[in-house]
Amino acid sequence: MEKDNIRKPAVAGQFYPATKGGLKKNIDFLVNSPFVFNNGLGKPKFKSRTDAVACILPHAGYMYSGAVAGKTVNEIKVKDRVVLIGPNHTGNGAALSIMSEGSWLTPLGEVKIDSHLAKELLKNCDLLQEDNLAHAYEHSLEVELPFLQYFNEKIEISPIIVLSEELSTLKEIGKKLGKTVKDLGIKDSTLIIASTDMTHYEPYTLAQKKDREAIDAILALDEDGLSQKVTRLNISMCGFAAVAIMLSAAKYLGAENAKLVEYQTSGDITRDYSSVVGYAGIIIY
Repeated sequence: MEKDNIRKPAVAGQFYPATKGGLKKNIDFLVNSPFVFNNGLGKPKFKSRTDAVACILPHAGYMYSGAVAGKTVNEIKVKDRVVLIGPNHTGNGAALSIMSEGSWLTPLGEVKIDSHLAKELLKNCDLLQEDNLAHAYEHSLEVELPFLQYFNEKIEISPIIVLSEELSTLKEIGKKLGKTVKDLGIKDSTLIIASTDMTHYEPYTLAQKKDREAIDAILALDEDGLSQKVTRLNISMCGFAAVAIMLSAAKYLGAENAKLVEYQTSGDITRDYSSVVGYAGIIIY
């Protein structure tokens, strides 16, 4: 992390193209291509979109999960304020970390941190800690940014990385997040995104079965039920904690419905179904 709090890309050129032109072309294909989605029809770039409270996006390399992410973001209005919540894969930094100052760079340009909202979250939720280290090399939030920038160049973010999976803690953070957004009067301009992949490295049929159970709990807006299923079925979705926080916050903000936009696995791309990772795009409204 730079001294001036500019967080530079950690996985550009690995998870997604490293150049502005290449990245824009890649996203344009993922959002609009008739060859990517099951319905065989390319969705138009500009259309009437769901005024979502929140959503779930996958965070693998664009080759694997970009179609799901692109289709999902294309279904919603990307608001000016985005709270990004994702898992900590590196183990670095605080267990519940937020950045409240600076900006993030991607090949598409600079994204400012919404310091006002982030600082209010720090003030209202003492479980969160100001911490840059957890964010420095973590990919789970970074890979979402280009899709958001593609639709709204004005976005500002409040990035939160989570290592803890204690449900009571996650629900408390979610409620504090929802209350802060509501009290600031910015509900209509705020989108909450939970970044997660689903089952990791299991046979295709088993991964689908487990992921269906998790998705059903998410569609019911039931973080308790999701936690129980993740534990009972040993579902290896890496962003369970992020999803739990998001669901708690979204319900506080009045969300009542959810829609599965797309589900795929890495096997749909590689044609190797012996060991797959699942990817789901879900809208909460």
